[in-house]
Amino acid sequence: MANAAVTVMLMLIMAVVAATTEGAQSSSTQPNWAKKLKTRKKTRSETVTNLQFYFHDTVSGKNPSAVRVAQAPETEKSLTLFGALLMADDPLTETPDPKSKIVGRAQGMYGSSGQQEFGLTMAMCFAFCDGMYNGSSISIFGKNSALNPVREMPVVAGTGVFRLARGYAIAKTHWFNTMGDAIVGYNVTLIH
Repeated sequence: MANAAVTVMLMLIMAVVAATTEGAQSSSTQPNWAKKLKTRKKTRSETVTNLQFYFHDTVSGKNPSAVRVAQAPETEKSLTLFGALLMADDPLTETPDPKSKIVGRAQGMYGSSGQQEFGLTMAMCFAFCDGMYNGSSISIFGKNSALNPVREMPVVAGTGVFRLARGYAIAKTHWFNTMGDAIVGYNVTLIH
């Protein structure tokens, strides 16, 4: 009889410990402000698209496509132009030739965000105006180590044909001058 009572007591203790542990695990893995949603079955497969075009950023001359709109008090004393913010409306073309067919525009801003090394933070919308991509866009937001010959940036969103896009952009400097003008080749891989 004593063994049965001990067994029942041990089972009760184990049940209480199990219930307490289970509650603690669920509260630590699932916060109150978030809900786990059931995923629905895919109704169609995702598409992978690769785009290649050239970005023409002109900061000099009579008709620049990017202009400085703000800067920190110490920006001009900084070797990296830390704190400079530029607004851009740059043409995107099929080839590096500035007179080649325009396929879209890069509209947004970039700022010098590195104090020790030159680096830009880009918030840019690439809005396309050619063929089946006319009216569609992708958004790039991230670090652009512009002095590196090749760099990678994230594609964080898209509209139109590229709705819900994600992916990455590989940028490779094709040409630049001492005034800061540049032609940059973009190879963009999108999942949408």
